[in-house]
Amino acid sequence: MPAEPDVSVVIPTCGRPLLATRAVHGALGQTHENLEVVVVVDGPDEATTGALAAIGDPRLRVVVVPERRRAPNARNVGAAEARGRWTALLDDDDEWLPDKIEVQLALAAGSAARYPVVASRLINRTPRADSVMPRRLPAPGEPLSEYFCVRRGLFYGDGFIQTSTIMAPTELLRRVPFTVGLRRQQELDWALRAVREDGVELLYAEQPLVLWHQDEDRDRISLHHPYEQQLAWLRGNRHLFTPRAYAAFTLSVISSMAAPTRDGRHFRDLLAEARRHGRPRPLDYLTHLQIWALPPSLRHRLRDLVVGHRDPAPAPAAAEPVDAGR
Repeated sequence: MPAEPDVSVVIPTCGRPLLATRAVHGALGQTHENLEVVVVVDGPDEATTGALAAIGDPRLRVVVVPERRRAPNARNVGAAEARGRWTALLDDDDEWLPDKIEVQLALAAGSAARYPVVASRLINRTPRADSVMPRRLPAPGEPLSEYFCVRRGLFYGDGFIQTSTIMAPTELLRRVPFTVGLRRQQELDWALRAVREDGVELLYAEQPLVLWHQDEDRDRISLHHPYEQQLAWLRGNRHLFTPRAYAAFTLSVISSMAAPTRDGRHFRDLLAEARRHGRPRPLDYLTHLQIWALPPSLRHRLRDLVVGHRDPAPAPAAAEPVDAGR
């Protein structure tokens, strides 16, 4: 392996050895070979470290943190360990298409910005359907909080960023670390803070380069609903959002976390929050209403009918079998 890889791939993991090894194989199988893979094991985990040791590739390094502090901290540890100029993030339950890094490096090379952050579209795979997200890319001059949060239809995915799509300068990831303790919207929080730094430009590859497995029978952060914590985060970071984006996020993402409580006070409080600090549109009100009126299973089926397709996209050739989630 060269003394200095171009790219460091950071994979946080805990208790999922088969998923971790699948992610590592996908990273090592990239068409761009001058990279290292840094797996950060979130707490002592003999099964995972043993499985990774069997891979036997000199480009792989394993870092075990002494106690579990979850993925944002593990990503920060990985960025501190990275030797490459670029750091690409990969969650252990996602997969990359083989040319992901090659495409992103080419986009970064064409940018005049000091700190180009390169994301991509992805294939959102559920047990029912595949869909490609984001459905559109940012318009010139569009505030990024509005791109990420303001919907053009009733279902999410118009504007979108997901952790496993992100490749950023290692220096930037060290300067703007992930927020430790935040359970949801980790990449949104990071992206909105990062783009406020001088010299940062967010770029997107138009083609999907990541396979995002939404396995609904396996535990994952995106299935949790920490309503109170997420609302506190939103209120504490109101400066990161335009009024339009603040209202849209409140009446869509926060609403979807509060709806399982079936508590009408939360329904009314979120309406008041959006109107007091944001600028809601009619579609935001309609989104809030349908989230509370329709069961999640029905909303998921409707979303798949509207934005999904049944022709499965090919998985990367190096895919490994998956294990049950923690």
